[in-house]
Amino acid sequence: MMHTEEHAGGRLLLARTGGVAALTFNAPDKLNAMNMAMWEALAEICARLAQDDSLRVLTLTGAGESAFVAGADISEFGESRSDAARADAYNRAVDRAEHALEAMPVPTLALVRGYCIGGGLALALRCDLRLARTDAQFGITPAKLGLGYGFDGVASLHRRLGHAVTADLMFTGRRLDAAEALQKGLCDYVYAADRFDSDCAAYTETLASNAPLTIRAIKAALVELAKPQAAQDHSAVDAMVRICFDSQDYAEGQRAFAEKRAPVFKGR
Repeated sequence: MMHTEEHAGGRLLLARTGGVAALTFNAPDKLNAMNMAMWEALAEICARLAQDDSLRVLTLTGAGESAFVAGADISEFGESRSDAARADAYNRAVDRAEHALEAMPVPTLALVRGYCIGGGLALALRCDLRLARTDAQFGITPAKLGLGYGFDGVASLHRRLGHAVTADLMFTGRRLDAAEALQKGLCDYVYAADRFDSDCAAYTETLASNAPLTIRAIKAALVELAKPQAAQDHSAVDAMVRICFDSQDYAEGQRAFAEKRAPVFKGR
């Protein structure tokens, strides 16, 4: 049974079905562009979901057929980014949301239709994986707007894409189609339009049905690896690995393998 919540004046929708939470950026008339309230709500939602031990996967998508997120809501710039001080407050809200998303303890999937531009691309790249429809377009455009782009944002792009791809994207502000984005590492799968929803659902279900304690331990390791080496906490990951071996799910996995059937994992 699906339960849906509205946030940020209805511009963020959170639906829950079993272990899968689906977050939808819901401003299709603005190509799902992000405003301040959406960034603040996103941080709060991720923080709350991170405490939910029954959660297995978080997906992010844009409402409508035209965009995942086409950047920031330009109409709000006069209010939220009118000078350096207000821009700093806005950027702090963006940073909180992006870091909360990146730190999620379960797999995060960006399901990308149409435009994935600017802040939308930054959000998608904070997810573990990006599943794109063939019409997806990717780009990041501060050089076309005169915006200052913070060190952390550049570092995030650099960490995932490398120097040359980051430089090309940011210096030119050009858009990449899905095929080039796949080749350059901006997305991980490209699905045909007529199969996009079903292929994304199948991939999501694969993750949701796998052993959740194992996946959480792997995700914890990935989160630590994104930190500077001196700040990494291997002991926390090691403890999660030990819990896997002591779990009922580990015994169920062995039984299912011996009995040649699909395992049913409970997360304990």
